[in-house]
Amino acid sequence: MLNFDEEIKKFEKSLEPDNIDDALAKMDITDMDDIMLNMFKQVTNTKAN
Repeated sequence: MLNFDEEIKKFEKSLEPDNIDDALAKMDITDMDDIMLNMFKQVTNTKAN
């Protein structure tokens, strides 16, 4: 059974749409571009050695 008092203590308000860009910019998110650049650097370093 749910304990509503505990659930309300855990509740976090969602961000306003205007603030989402700022919050995402502060997060360390690895995207596909970062992954591909790291792969190319590793391949280049391996071939150079």
